[in-house]
Amino acid sequence: MGSHSRARRVAAALGFAGLLCAVLGVIMIVMVPSIIKQQVLKNVRIDPSSLSFNMWKEIPVPFYLSVYFFDVVNPKEILQGQKPRVQERGPYVYREFRHKSNITFNDNDTVSFLEYRSFQFQPDKSRGLESDSIVMPNILVLSAAMMMENGPMSLKLIMTLAFSTLGERAFMNRTVSEIMWGYEDPLIHIINKYFPNTFPFKGKFGLFAELNNSDSGLFTVFTGVKNFSRIHLVDKWNGISKVNFWHSDQCNMINGTSGQMWAPFMTPESSLEFYSPEACRSMKLIYKEQGVFEGIPTFRFVAPNTLFANGSIYPPNEGFCPCRESGIQNVSTCRFNAPLFLSHPHFYNADPVLAEAVSGLHPNPEEHSLFLDIHPVTGIPMNCSVKLQLSLYIKSVKGVGQTGKIEPVILPLMWFGESGAMEGETLQTFYTQLVLMPRVLHYGQYVLLALGCVLLFIPIVYQIRSQGPKDAASQPSLATQPDQLSSPYTPLLQDSLSGQPTNPKL
Repeated sequence: MGSHSRARRVAAALGFAGLLCAVLGVIMIVMVPSIIKQQVLKNVRIDPSSLSFNMWKEIPVPFYLSVYFFDVVNPKEILQGQKPRVQERGPYVYREFRHKSNITFNDNDTVSFLEYRSFQFQPDKSRGLESDSIVMPNILVLSAAMMMENGPMSLKLIMTLAFSTLGERAFMNRTVSEIMWGYEDPLIHIINKYFPNTFPFKGKFGLFAELNNSDSGLFTVFTGVKNFSRIHLVDKWNGISKVNFWHSDQCNMINGTSGQMWAPFMTPESSLEFYSPEACRSMKLIYKEQGVFEGIPTFRFVAPNTLFANGSIYPPNEGFCPCRESGIQNVSTCRFNAPLFLSHPHFYNADPVLAEAVSGLHPNPEEHSLFLDIHPVTGIPMNCSVKLQLSLYIKSVKGVGQTGKIEPVILPLMWFGESGAMEGETLQTFYTQLVLMPRVLHYGQYVLLALGCVLLFIPIVYQIRSQGPKDAASQPSLATQPDQLSSPYTPLLQDSLSGQPTNPKL
């Protein structure tokens, strides 16, 4: 009797535990997605109390700037009208350090900040040294010649004489360090003296001189604390909501984020839009495919074919014109009117005539396309590689002797790739908190529900098994009744059971 009572108590306890597990599992199935969403919303906004704030303030991802130069092989022949030949040199790799300062939270749910950058050469990752010599077009001379193309002949002759006096030529031989971070040029001093504010350079001239140890402008972005729908979007850059470099309102708009984080809960229909001060415009990337980075699910976004398309191919880009062949963007209006063009490296995804006009170019998607891998739940980049090329339009200008007989051509100067991938402790923390724990909760809720159902089934089975034999034992068997009945009425009962008429004689 005691064992049966104990078994009933155990079965009841297991049933109660099963009920609790099942109820908890159902509650988790209903509530966990909402809880995870609320935690993500809380921790991706720009707020000192959020988990991602320090990541936003001091980007822990190591960024590298890889620079490739197009060394001009035949400068003398180009001056005689022959086809340019170039040889790619590099990469020359720099570790890029970023940090935000002057962080100011505003009353309209925005935060303003300056982001400073500095670069440190990495010899072990580079193919060459900063002391390497590169032959490339003299941007100052050829740009000045192009600006004076429609000017009076007398002024062109004076320019030719001035260039000769200063020893300026159409092509120059400079070290990587000089091209990157600047070199003294007497032409700069003369231009700044007689034509102030023409160039942003006050001392040395270099392609990256204005980027090292400087900020990229005052960004004001939405924090998402009060209005989550605008999280990370740029409100203003340097106090303006649109630039004035281009010829249409659409092209002048400052759209998207500052290029570091995006809104969470992305879908394949989402796009990545960001404002680039270096390109003087907003850019939009489109979804390509799903992937996995170090165990973390990602969405890969790439540049659309229309990013640098000209106005005839993609009418919305008409505002960036005057345009030339499709696949290159004229950035002269935001680069001191120098005939500079932005594109993918080696003119990838551009009109083939551009690459055919210069020997030594070999565009291919594996090496020259850009991408960003984003964790879709949080909108945080996991792995990125942004690649762009800077080219110069050169040609012979009548009256400027230094330009010789140069045939019109878009000549690549260099291309660079900014890359970064989350790693180390930051990657492990991100994986644990934003991938592993939600995954455990996701599977745990179904495990609890299944366990609860199993435990609830145990008392039911016990009840059925405990009641079955008891009921059978409580009813006498017909086969054993004659032996068990010993009263005088047994014959009567037997006759009744057999269906025969009873004998009235006692």
